[in-house]
Amino acid sequence: MIVLGIDPGFAIVGFGVVEKQKSRIDVVDYGVITTPKEDTLPIRLEKIYRGMCELIDKYKPDHIAVEELFFNTNITTGIAVAEARGVILLACINKGCKLFEYTPLQIKQALTGNGRADKHQVQFMVKAILKLNSIPRPDDAADGLAAALCHSQTNLLLAGTDIK
Repeated sequence: MIVLGIDPGFAIVGFGVVEKQKSRIDVVDYGVITTPKEDTLPIRLEKIYRGMCELIDKYKPDHIAVEELFFNTNITTGIAVAEARGVILLACINKGCKLFEYTPLQIKQALTGNGRADKHQVQFMVKAILKLNSIPRPDDAADGLAAALCHSQTNLLLAGTDIK
C-alpha cells in the first residue's frame, strides 16, 4: 500500500510517500511544494493544487494522510494556510483518493508514544522508523513523512476520519 502524507502550508507544503508491505515500511520519496512569496494568493493556491495533482498522478497513493491545522496566534498566516489546506483536500478528492486526517497530537502519539512530543523527537522517529541516514530536510518534508507513517502504523479500519 502506498501512503502519501501531507503537511499543509502556504509557502511550503511538505510531502512524504511511504510503501507499507506487511510489517515493513519503506520510504519512496519526500520533498516539498513551494510557492514564491512574490506571487499573488490565487497563483500560489493554483501552484499548490497543481503540485498536489502531480504528486497523486506520479505515486498513485492508495491513501492520503493530511495533517489537520493547529492555529497559533497569527490569524493572518492561519487563514492562508487554511486556504492552502482546502486546495490540498480538493485536489485529493478531485483525483478520487481515499483521504484521512490526523491532528498533530495523533501524529506525535503514533510516532513517539507521546502526543506532546517536540518536533525533534518526531523527526528522530521518522529517521529511525524509515532507517534513514539523516533526518529528512526541510522540516516540512519530515512532517509529511510523519503523517504518512502515522497512517501506516494505525489500524486502517479505525484510521483517522475517512472523508471520502
